[in-house]
Amino acid sequence: MIAKPFLPGEQSFPDGRSRAQRVVRRVMAMSETEVAAALAAAVVDFGDRHHDLRGVLELHFGLMANRVETPENLSSERRLLIGAYFTQEYSIEAVSLGNPSMVPAPDQSGLQPGEQRFIMSLRAIGEGHISSIEFRSGVIDRSATLAFDEQGRFPVTGVRRAPAYENQAFISRLSDVGGLNDIARLLLDHLPERFTMDQLEEAIGDLDSPGIDRLSFVETTRRVHWLASSNYTLTFPEESQLSDRVIVPAGPTESHGMEDARFVRFVHDDGSATYYATYTAYDGVQILPQLIETPDFVTFRIATLSGTGAQNKGIALFPRMIGGRYAALSRQDNESNYLMLSDEVRHWPEKHRIQVPSRPWELTQLGNCGSPVETEAGWLVITHGVGPLRRYSLGAILLDIEDPYRVIGHLKDPLLVPENDERDGYVPNVVYSCGSMIHDDHLVLPYGFADVGNRVALIPIEDLLNRLTER
Repeated sequence: MIAKPFLPGEQSFPDGRSRAQRVVRRVMAMSETEVAAALAAAVVDFGDRHHDLRGVLELHFGLMANRVETPENLSSERRLLIGAYFTQEYSIEAVSLGNPSMVPAPDQSGLQPGEQRFIMSLRAIGEGHISSIEFRSGVIDRSATLAFDEQGRFPVTGVRRAPAYENQAFISRLSDVGGLNDIARLLLDHLPERFTMDQLEEAIGDLDSPGIDRLSFVETTRRVHWLASSNYTLTFPEESQLSDRVIVPAGPTESHGMEDARFVRFVHDDGSATYYATYTAYDGVQILPQLIETPDFVTFRIATLSGTGAQNKGIALFPRMIGGRYAALSRQDNESNYLMLSDEVRHWPEKHRIQVPSRPWELTQLGNCGSPVETEAGWLVITHGVGPLRRYSLGAILLDIEDPYRVIGHLKDPLLVPENDERDGYVPNVVYSCGSMIHDDHLVLPYGFADVGNRVALIPIEDLLNRLTER
């Protein structure tokens, strides 16, 4: 449960005020005694359901302060009460919790021999079918037994800030979404190679003149704002537990959900590691792939992707560069697996199909189930396939380690199908994963079933590779 801003409908009333203005006016008419009593009752009812409720109410008052003539003259209690009227509780897991991915944690200190600390991401679907990203953590020991850390009580959503934008990347993505015209070019030509939101706003103000068609100017700047607001950084309190951190939709491209994050621990050529996750942003009309970047799961950079390959769902990065280039799996046509290579992690100009549906259990469509796992035999890719009666099953393919365009192994039968106790739920007959990892001689494969629960499958790597390479 999180506390988020609540803004009632903006219809105007006969007195010319909106609903929000009328609510503020009613609170302003209350006596200090009434204000104190109403605030105290709200704190008693909700205070133990959220961390620092008063801080949240003060923050939400700030969103409405421009509707008060002299906000600096209000008592603390009245400010908080106004904030309370513009706050609502939102259950982030009300619909389902699933589609997990798993990676080794950044901190592996303090463990016993044979143990490995992991982080699991999950897709949480709440009211309105809006998806957020949650986390769990734990340790897997030498016998492949998993112990999950205890969850905290109070989810936190982090502090959002605008980043510095890279001009050429911004132009490329704006072109991808059909927003690059003469006005946009003129605007961006006046900005440096790296610019801030304040610089963007200043450039828009400087460009606004009678010599530019007003309707075109408004539409162009709206699209530019839309793209700029879709790129941001998110920072959580370092003292918060990982399981308390929730990435909720904050940009316009993801206003209706952040779906199916595929996390991977990416190792650079110098040996340093960065965690990336591709996910599907949904604004209620269109879907767009986006990228999360974090070194520590405390600060996250959210960015849009560009290029003709950055389309559709299911992009999954390889855990290292191949031949000096980034590599990723994708699904461009809703039914086949593709491979992409690029010099930049946020720009994907090319794509090549490497697998089409061929087994009975995947004839409707197939896709990847997260980033490839590197083995001595090749790149191990867990796949999902849709068969008769829309049953989802998991399979596997093996790609050549140096030339991942080559599929050198393909399971004849599914690796995982829904068991009887996994078939019924919000989305029946579905097992699905967004990423696995290796621990000693096992593939650790987390998966969601029927959008009602999650489990972890442990698969001996040697047995799986033997099945993949048998003739």
